[in-house]
Amino acid sequence: MSSHSKQNDKPVIGITLGDINGIGPEVVIKTLSDNRILQLFTPVIFGSTKVLAFYRKAMEEQHFNYAQVKNNSRELIYKKVNVVNCWDEMMPISVGEVTPEGGQAAFLALKEAANYLKEGAIDALVTAPINKKNIQQKDFEFPGHTEFFASTFGVRDSLMFMVSETMKIGVATGHMPLQKVSRSLTRGVLESKLSIMLHSLKNDFGLHKPRVAILGLNPHAGEDGLLGKEEDEVIRPVMKKLKEDGHLLFGPFPADGFFGKGEHTRYDAIMAMYHDQGLIPFKTLTFQQGTNFTAGLPVIRTSPDHGTAYSLAGKNEANENSMRAAVFTALDIIKNRKENV
Repeated sequence: MSSHSKQNDKPVIGITLGDINGIGPEVVIKTLSDNRILQLFTPVIFGSTKVLAFYRKAMEEQHFNYAQVKNNSRELIYKKVNVVNCWDEMMPISVGEVTPEGGQAAFLALKEAANYLKEGAIDALVTAPINKKNIQQKDFEFPGHTEFFASTFGVRDSLMFMVSETMKIGVATGHMPLQKVSRSLTRGVLESKLSIMLHSLKNDFGLHKPRVAILGLNPHAGEDGLLGKEEDEVIRPVMKKLKEDGHLLFGPFPADGFFGKGEHTRYDAIMAMYHDQGLIPFKTLTFQQGTNFTAGLPVIRTSPDHGTAYSLAGKNEANENSMRAAVFTALDIIKNRKENV
């Protein structure tokens, strides 16, 4: 049980600002400036009051107010927006630009948020977008958030799980060059990812007998071996094994027609074989309503389904729907995990 639950019956959700030169601060401010949302949970922003003040002024957002968490006290004011300052030095804000300071700020916010998660001081974390390149340093040598959290919380494997009201899609191989996908897609990898997905559908989303569709790796799902052998050598054997354990798995389906014919609506979740195979249909069909959830962690972490969008930064044009969806997904998962204990 979290350390804060005695004084407060609402969940506490951490939110990182991400890259301070991207749209992260703006979508966070827009999401939290509606006071009704504060009746549902207590937000804790990891970043800097200076950054928030800068963007609040640029956006002319009068309804967004916050309280600063005193030096590592962990003492929160419930039903208010709390801010943890994660650095002391002046971090220059260069709106819409990729800078080393932007990467450093994103990393410091992430590191502090992970500490709060470890201590149980927050119930879930929502991460605003980072730039995967400028955040790289000796303490962050990961392709992205997903791998950072898997390492920080000591899990052997996790799953990038894109979720919305209408679609849930996981990717068997994550952030990697396309030329590595085929050799990385082993039976062990696919079985691990599917097991994480099935467990998450039950524990995090309350689906007790989920129907899961599996996409083929090759065009036409290999066309009986003519266009590739992974379906016969990797995908079908893993499906057979998991079906024998009583799971409802279907496919492997050719990926193109599957979405074109609307077949995705007949299943609770879909396992795609590589990043773009899953994320192109997901972002096309659910853009600005989707959430990226890291399944398989002992903690809850979600994020919006978009990137830093430097070209929109500082213009008060960014859409906060996906950030709001990420917050509501985190709230749902907190509730479902409590019920499934």
